[in-house]
Amino acid sequence: MARLFLNKNLLVIFSITLISIMGVASLTPAFPGIAKAFNITPKEVGLLITAFTLPGVFLTPVMGILADRFGRKKVLVPSLVLFAIAGTSCFFIHDFTTMVILRFFQGCGAASLGSINLTLIGDIFSGNDRNSAMGFNASVLSVGTASYPIIGGILASIAWYFPFILPSLGILVALFVMFILNNPEPKAEQSLMEYFIKTFETMKNIKLIGLFLISLLTFIILYGPYLTYLPFIIGNSFHQPPYIIGIIMSCASFASLSISSQMGRLSKRFSGRSMIITSTSLYFLSMICIPFIQNVWLLILPALLYGFAQGTNLPSIQSMLAGLAPMNQRAAIMSVNGTIFRLGQTIGPLIIVPVYSIWGIHGAYNLGGIMAIFMLAIAVVFLRKRVSE
Repeated sequence: MARLFLNKNLLVIFSITLISIMGVASLTPAFPGIAKAFNITPKEVGLLITAFTLPGVFLTPVMGILADRFGRKKVLVPSLVLFAIAGTSCFFIHDFTTMVILRFFQGCGAASLGSINLTLIGDIFSGNDRNSAMGFNASVLSVGTASYPIIGGILASIAWYFPFILPSLGILVALFVMFILNNPEPKAEQSLMEYFIKTFETMKNIKLIGLFLISLLTFIILYGPYLTYLPFIIGNSFHQPPYIIGIIMSCASFASLSISSQMGRLSKRFSGRSMIITSTSLYFLSMICIPFIQNVWLLILPALLYGFAQGTNLPSIQSMLAGLAPMNQRAAIMSVNGTIFRLGQTIGPLIIVPVYSIWGIHGAYNLGGIMAIFMLAIAVVFLRKRVSE
C-alpha cells in the first residue's frame, strides 16, 4: 500500500488533482476583500467563480477527445501552463473586468484536469492497484478541499490578491508531467469518424449508463440538499456561528478521507457494485435523519454518514468507469463523467430550491432520500456483474 502511494506516477497525478480543485476552494476566502477593493456586491464577486467553471461545461468532453487522439501529455501540459499564467496574472492586474476574463481562460486550462488525472490512473494501474489509486486520489482531493480554504484565508489576510499566487504552481506541475510522468499514450490508429462511432458504441454499455446516472444523482444530492441547505440548518435553525458550520461540514471530508484511503483493502473483499450499493444506503440514512435532529452536534452523525458514502461511492464509480473504457476512448469516457459532475453541480440547487419552498426542510431531504433509493435501484439493475479489471 505504501509502495503504491509513493509511486512517482501517482504522486504526479496527485499534484494534478490538487491543481484541479485549487481554482475555487483557495479563492473564496478572498471574496470579502475583493468586494471591498472593487466596491462591488457579493453577487458580482461570484462572477469570478462562474467565469472559471463555465468553460468546463463545454470544454471537458472536447479535451477528453483530444487526449484520446493526441495523447494525455499534449493536452495536460498546455492546460496546466494556461491555468498558471491566467490565474497568476490576476495577482498583478487589479481590474475586475479583466480578472473575470482571465478567470475564464484559467477555467479553460482547468477543464481537462479533473478527468485526465483519473484517465491516467486507469491507463497506468490495473486491478486492485487501480482501486487503491482511485481511493488515494479521492483522499488527496479531500485533503485539498479541506486545506485550500485555510491556505487561501491566510494569503487573503495579507492582501486580497495574494491567493492568486497559488496558480503559479501549475508551471511546476507541468514540468512534473513533462519530465517525471511515465504513462502509456493511446495510439490514434483509426479515423476520427471511426473513433466517434466506437466511443458511441462503448457508451451504450448498460453498466456505463448506470454509472453515469448514479454519478449524476450523487452530485445532485451533494449540491442540492447537502451543500445548499445543511449550512442554513446549522446557522439559522440552530443559530450557530460560521466556525461551527465549518466544523460539522468538515466531518464529512474526514469521513470520506478515512474510507477512501482504504479502497484497496475494501476492493479485495467487495465488488464495486457492492460498495456502491452500500453507499446508497448511507446516503439514504444521512438524508432522512437530518430533519429530525434536535441537537446541533448530532448533525455530526449524518455528516459522517454522508462522508462515508462519498468516500466509498466516488472511487468505486471512477474505477469501474476506467475499467469499462478501452484506453483509446478512456479520456472521453472520463470527461463525460466530468461533464455530468458539472451538470449535477448546476441542477442540484435548481431542483432542491422549489421543493424546499413548497414542502420545507422535510421535503428537501426526503427528496434526497428518494434519489438515494433511485441510485440503489440503478446499481442493482444496471451493475449486475462485477466489472472485470
